[in-house]
Formats: sequence, structure tokens, C-alpha cells
Amino acid sequence: MICLAIAKFLHKFNYTITHKEKFMKLQMRKLLQLVVVLALALSLAPVQPAFAQDADIVDTAVAAGSFNTLVTAVQAAGLVDTLKGEGPFTVFAPTDEAFAKLPAEVLEAALADPEGLLTQVLLYHVVPGKVMSTDLSDGLEATTAQGETVTFTIADGKAMVNNANIVAADVEASNGVIHVIDTVILPPSIVAAAEAAATPAATEEAMAEATATPAPTEEAMAEAAMADIVDTAVAAGSFNTLVAAVQAAGLVDALKGEGPFTVFAPTDDAFAKLPQSTIDALLADPTGDLTQILLYHVVPGKVMAADLSDGLQATTLQGGAVTFKLSDGGAMVNDANIIATDIETSNGVIHVIDSVILPPAAEAAPAAATPAATEEMAAEAMAPEQMPVTGGEANNSLNIALAAGLIVIVLGGLVVFSRRRLA
Repeated sequence: MICLAIAKFLHKFNYTITHKEKFMKLQMRKLLQLVVVLALALSLAPVQPAFAQDADIVDTAVAAGSFNTLVTAVQAAGLVDTLKGEGPFTVFAPTDEAFAKLPAEVLEAALADPEGLLTQVLLYHVVPGKVMSTDLSDGLEATTAQGETVTFTIADGKAMVNNANIVAADVEASNGVIHVIDTVILPPSIVAAAEAAATPAATEEAMAEATATPAPTEEAMAEAAMADIVDTAVAAGSFNTLVAAVQAAGLVDALKGEGPFTVFAPTDDAFAKLPQSTIDALLADPTGDLTQILLYHVVPGKVMAADLSDGLQATTLQGGAVTFKLSDGGAMVNDANIIATDIETSNGVIHVIDSVILPPAAEAAPAAATPAATEEMAAEAMAPEQMPVTGGEANNSLNIALAAGLIVIVLGGLVVFSRRRLA
């Protein structure tokens, strides 16, 4: 009996152990299946970067690792604190590959001028406000923090800003949004000035068309301020002779005034057509012929290219009239081709011309010979539609000294370039 009892106990014990082992194996199998399911689910879930939504625009760009050149440029221009501000901002961010498309010397020149060219180019990539990709439409224009506009093109499901493809959109940050682009975009004023430059060496300088501005604040970015006529000409680098002449004539403060003014600005190549002796003679008499010639290049009011018509005449600050000619070959003011138009500034607009234009011999207005008189005339400047128009009356008197100087200038080398189409 004892043996039978022991045998039954051992049988029951073995059964219990075997049952528990099977139960444990079943539970382990279910646990492994659950782990596999969880791992698969985690692998399929979208992974959000640690900086998404929490980091500002600058930190987001730094964390991305593909905007190293842009970050370096922002730091050099002193814009870090601005772009870390409350915003919101919309930034069109060129990748490192986009910056690599620029010639090395151009990039170096920009980095060497952080408060001028570099700042203006960077601010041209920033639009105040938060503009998502769904807000864009074909042909839409937006004013940038630099002051000029960008244009959007949407075709075949692809979007562009100016000539740059938007390769990634709606990268949200705590103070705005980033859209990634594959090309550095340039303000139209810089492009126009570069095209006006006659030599490759001058092109780099011409790219500095945008103004020398102080480190911008958020308020300044929101207002998208532009530079005045004088600073714009200085920054362009292709109007060195004109700037020197304006300084010599004491007209700097006048042309920095409220305006508005329309300036027909001869390039350095335009002045180079004049004999050096003639230029020296003009600079030696800054309050005489030089002032008269310079004022003849300025029309009161803001006259855009669209305001011009064939045969239109406008009275200049010098007192004489200029005449516009429009044809299939382009636009001219007197005998000078207008080779770049509508370079807007904070106090007017600049049109680039390829020749120095000369006032009529008999129209040397004495009151216009001083900066004070210039400011007084500017205060009476009229809007484009009210631009003074004359019938081209004949001049009745001659200033012998000025006429002789003008004859020397004409015989010395004014050559009219072939007409070009309006930009």
C-alpha cells in the first residue's frame, strides 16, 4: 500500500510539473509575440526630431546639419538674436549645396561685408509672418525683410521662389517655419547692379547694391527698410565716380533727404567715356559746372519705368528738361540708354544709364546750384503723374563759359551705346 501511495504521488507530481512547464512556455510565447508586435509598431511610427516645434529657427537649422554655411553667414551678419526672436518668420533656407553653387570669391566677398551685402542677401530670404506651403499660389509675391519682393511659381506640383526650387516645405519651428531651397536667391537690385557692371571685376562690387545697414532689429525687419539713394549707390560699387562727384559737389546731404528723387545714375564706364582732363576740370569746380551736371541727372518725385512714355519731358533739379525716347530697342533719356530700371531706395528710385547727360547750355538755374536749393526744390517734388512736362521751348540765352565746357565734353567722348530693351 505504501508503495502504491508513493507511486501515485510521484505520478501526480510529474503531471503538475509538466503542466506548469507547458503553461510557462505558452506564456513566454505570448510575451515574445507581444514584444515583436510592439517593436514593429514602433518601427512604423513617424519619428519626430527632438527639435521639432520646440526649437527656434536658428536652433532648428543648426540641428539639421545641412545648413552649415547659412548658419555661419547668419552668425557673421549678427542676425542670430533677430532670428531667435518672437517672430513669426518664414525662412527660405539654402542648403550647403546651394551655397556651393556660388563662386568661392563671391561667397568670400559677402562674408567680408557682413553688414552690407551679406545682411541684405540673408534678409531677402526672410518673409515676416508664418507662410505655409498651403498659403502659396502661382504668381504670388511677398515682401521680404530686406524690402524687395520674392515671386512664387507653382507648376506640375512643384514650387519655386524666384529661381530656386523649394525642395522641402513646412519645417516648423517655435517662431516660424523653414522652407528648404536649392539655390541662393538675390535681391533684384543686386542683380540689376551686377548686370550694369561692365567688367567681371566690377561685378562682385556691384552685388553690394543693397545698403550698408546697421544690425537689424525685429522692428526693422518688419518694416523692411531700404537704404537711401546715396548709400545704395555707394554699396553698388559701380558708381564710384558718381559718388565722388556728389561728395565733391556737397550734394550728399541733399540726396539723403526725404525726397523722393529719381536719379539717372551714370556708371563708372559712362564717366570713363569723358576725357580724364574734363573730369578733373569738373571736380576742380564743384559748385559750378559739376553741380549743374549732377542736378541735371535728378528729377523731383519718384518716376518708375512704367510712368515713362515716348517724347515725355521732365524738369530736373538743375532746371533744364530731359526727354525720354521709347522704342523696340529700349528706353533712353536724352542720348543715354537706360540699362537698368526701378532700383528702389528709401527716398526714391535709381535708373542706371550708360552715358553722362548734359544740361542745355542756357538752362543753368542759379537757385539749383546749392544743396540748400536742392532740398527746397525736393520739398515741392510732385508725384509721377504730376511730373513737370514741357513742350521743348527753345532756349533764349547762352552761358558762354558753360557752353564751352559742354562742347569740350561732347567732343571729348560721349558715345551713345546701342539701345537695349527695358529690364
